[in-house]
Amino acid sequence: QVQLVESGGGLVQAGGSLRLSCAASGRTFTLEAMAWFRQAPGKGREFVASITWSGGSTYYTGSVKGRFTISRDNAKNTMFLQMNSLKPEETAVYYCAAASSPYALTLPTLCDYWGQGTQVTVSS
Repeated sequence: QVQLVESGGGLVQAGGSLRLSCAASGRTFTLEAMAWFRQAPGKGREFVASITWSGGSTYYTGSVKGRFTISRDNAKNTMFLQMNSLKPEETAVYYCAAASSPYALTLPTLCDYWGQGTQVTVSS
């Protein structure tokens, strides 16, 4: 099993920045990819960004390209999401996810493990 714990959420004004972290523990040697999803009230879980654990290949949903950066620190089993130029419509609970398959985790069904989520609120 793998445990994921997110941190770094909070309240920020539109145009501001936040950095989310996701710490993985347990059988982390089985992980091949990790990702960030978000879920706004009344909406489904939406893919934000994904990264492969070994090669560091990254994937982004179109609306965040150029503003968000996903990265990882293999030695610390931690993934990050640097979010710049945040918009009010990006207010959501942000979830960390991971899988043992080396694919871009663009769908929730591809993920084996989930964190509890961290709230990001962007005020206008």
